[in-house]
Amino acid sequence: MTTENTKTYTIDAKGKRLGIVATEAATYLLGKNDPKFAKHIMADVSVVINNASKLDITDKKSKEIYQRYTGYPGGRREETMAHLGERLGYAEAVRRTIGGMLPGNKHKKPLLAKLTITE
Repeated sequence: MTTENTKTYTIDAKGKRLGIVATEAATYLLGKNDPKFAKHIMADVSVVINNASKLDITDKKSKEIYQRYTGYPGGRREETMAHLGERLGYAEAVRRTIGGMLPGNKHKKPLLAKLTITE
């Protein structure tokens, strides 16, 4: 899927807040930093986030609730960010945060596929 025209952006998350890293990554994925930005055209970029486990996470943020739905009646599951970080790693928390900043249309899954997060 990558071509020779693909721009790669690298973000070092060490010591940064989650929202700052997620906003920067979502901006690059959507192509809003490019002068040829158009909402209906996907940008040909890839984003790499390094050191996701070394994010600066406050106590208040670690108690934030992440929700998901299994699809069954009574199937809403809740867990804190600290528990999610232990269970799946902080890369998953970063991925969910960035996914919440992307539009919920047919471009969301391809855009998240262009995102690479390393612990």
